[in-house]
Amino acid sequence: MSRTVIMGAAILVALALIVGVILNWPSPSTPETDTESTARVSEIPDSPYWNADDQWVEVAGLRTRVRQTGPQDASPIILVHGFSVSLESWDAWAVDLSTDYRVIRADLPGHGLTGPDPEKRYSVPQTAAFIGDLMDALGIEQAIIGGNSLGGLAAWRFAADNPDSVSALILVSPGGYSINGVTEDPVSVPAPVDAYLRMAPAAFVSAATAQLYGDASRLDPAVPTRIAALMAYDENGAAMVERLEVFTLPDPEADLARVTAPTLILHGERDAMIPVDHSRNMAQIIPNAHLVTFDDLGHVAHEEAPDRTLAEVRAFLQQGDNE
Repeated sequence: MSRTVIMGAAILVALALIVGVILNWPSPSTPETDTESTARVSEIPDSPYWNADDQWVEVAGLRTRVRQTGPQDASPIILVHGFSVSLESWDAWAVDLSTDYRVIRADLPGHGLTGPDPEKRYSVPQTAAFIGDLMDALGIEQAIIGGNSLGGLAAWRFAADNPDSVSALILVSPGGYSINGVTEDPVSVPAPVDAYLRMAPAAFVSAATAQLYGDASRLDPAVPTRIAALMAYDENGAAMVERLEVFTLPDPEADLARVTAPTLILHGERDAMIPVDHSRNMAQIIPNAHLVTFDDLGHVAHEEAPDRTLAEVRAFLQQGDNE
């Protein structure tokens, strides 16, 4: 669908489709759009996006929004969201898993209520390192790590470099293989994508978010509303552009082979961002990996069908508990 080369589109939550949407819709720089963006920024402090389970945690010097639910003495699960979204991406999974796990979520730097990183630590290796920094800040030595898209890429790369810190991996449409020309070198951010991220026009965000689903009728309209509001928060859009400017996808196979943790990979076959064959390849290379695909789901299977994906997660975790 995309007609423009977009850096990391395949793993960074719909950028490939965003370009197509932007190039076919009216210019985002209308007065109405500017007014809406300003309003969304002003509404954030009074919004429900911060709740009673949230706290500020200093993660490697960055004040980070962290949400913890479930028994604090239970086994920890850290869930890492994808590009341009926030920790709320995992809401449905967190409700279920919090019954018997300590579920930890954080807004990545340049996302959600965390906001931009003054040190601009946005590269893939730095995003993987953020997981370890979060664990250190919370006093966690080992955890189950889950991630979607960019979060999945960071999760498996962290696991490859820190095998003793990861007891299991759960990856949902994870990034890894080169796509749209992105390799070990960054690709320039197209002007329409730059404008989209900086301005977060609500109509465009809604259209792009719908493309993440295998069936757009499953999308709760509140989701793109939240995504647009948090993209517009505290210069997050500019930080997302800066992230794309340093985003790389070198050949992953040598690093995938170093992942020792038991790994569950979930992938919707209607994923328009990352081809399902990428996960099939990963499952062949990661030594202890199991792949489950869903013929009717898209890029965010954990949001689109939480019950079905959680059934696979529960079975995977139960198997690990019995070994």
